[in-house]
Amino acid sequence: MAPMGIRLSPLGVAVFCLLGLGVLYHLYSGFLAGRFSLFGLGGEPGGGAAAGPAAAADGGTVDLREMLAVSVLAAVRGGDEVRRVRESNVLHEKSKGKTREGAEDKMTSGDVLSNRKMFYLLKTAFPNVQINTEEHVDAADQEVILWDRKIPEDILKEIATPKEVPAESVTVWIDPLDATQEYTEDLRKYVTTMVCVAVNGKPVLGVIHKPFSEYTAWAMVDGGSNVKARTSYNERTPRIVVSRSHSGMVKQVALQTFGNQTTIIPAGGAGYKVLALLDVPDKSQEKADLYIHVTYIKKWDICAGNAILKALGGHMTTLSGEEISYTGSDGIEGGLLASIRMNHQALVRKLPDLEKTGHK
Repeated sequence: MAPMGIRLSPLGVAVFCLLGLGVLYHLYSGFLAGRFSLFGLGGEPGGGAAAGPAAAADGGTVDLREMLAVSVLAAVRGGDEVRRVRESNVLHEKSKGKTREGAEDKMTSGDVLSNRKMFYLLKTAFPNVQINTEEHVDAADQEVILWDRKIPEDILKEIATPKEVPAESVTVWIDPLDATQEYTEDLRKYVTTMVCVAVNGKPVLGVIHKPFSEYTAWAMVDGGSNVKARTSYNERTPRIVVSRSHSGMVKQVALQTFGNQTTIIPAGGAGYKVLALLDVPDKSQEKADLYIHVTYIKKWDICAGNAILKALGGHMTTLSGEEISYTGSDGIEGGLLASIRMNHQALVRKLPDLEKTGHK
C-alpha cells in the first residue's frame, strides 16, 4: 500500500509560525535588554569581563578591596616608569602651558608612560568605572595590562572581607607623576604616583607611592591601612608644609596667624605634603603638623591624600571648612587645609584671611 500523504491545515501553519515568532522575539528582547543595561553602566559590548575581577564581570558592582590591590599595583607600575625615565636622563620635557600663577605646567615622558601603565591596568581590571587622569590617554597607545587577581597579604590582613559598591558610583582619580617641576629639577624625594577611589564623590581609598624610595602608603576608609598618624602634633606653633612653586601668600598669612615661631616648610608635590603629616619610615620625608594651600588645585593631586587622612581620622577641607567632592570639575578654587589629631574646625576659624586669599 502506498504511504498516505499528510495534509497541513493553513490555520495550523499560521499558529505554528506565530508561536515561533513569539519565541524568537522573547529571546532577542532579552539579549537587547542585557546590552542596553551594560551600556547604562558605562560598559562596552562584550566588555573584557574575562580580564577583570569576578565582581566587575557582571557590570554591577566592584570590590573595593580588589580596587585597592590594583591601585597599589598601578601606582608601583607607574612609579617604575617614572624612575626609569628619570634615570635615563632623557625626559623629553615640554610645557602644557602656564598655571594660574604663571609658572610652566610641565610634562615629561615620565608623566606619559606612567599614565599609560596606570590607566590601562585599572581600565582592564575595572572596565565599568569612570577613570579621571591628569594626562591625555591616547587610544593609539592602548595596552591590555592584566591583573593576576591576587590580593596582597598585607591588604587581606587589614581588610578581611570584600566591600562591594555599585560600579556606577565609583570615580578613580590618577596622578601619574606628582611634582613634575621637581622631577625635572631632579629633586626626587618630592615625586609620587597616586591613585584615589571615590564613591559617590567621597574619597574612600588612597594610594601614594614614592618611586625613588619605593615606599607606598595606602588606606581605605572604614577598612584598614599600612600607615598611621604620628603620636603628637604641635597645634600652637605648627610646622606648616606649603607649596614651593604655588605658595601664593600662604607663608605670610600663616606667620601672621600662628606667630613668628611657626616653621614654614616649602615642598613639592601634594602627595609628599600629606605624607609629611604621617608617621612615614622614609629618611628623606620631612615632618609637618599642617598642610595649607591657598591657590587653585586639581583633584587628582589631593584625592589620594584626602582618602588616607580620612581613613586615619584626619581631615582635608577647603580653607572655609567645606568637604571636597570628587565628582564634576577636576579642580577646587577654595584652597585646602589638611590636619590630623587636631581640632580641624578650630583651625578653620583661625584662618579667615587664608580663606579670602584662596579666592583671589
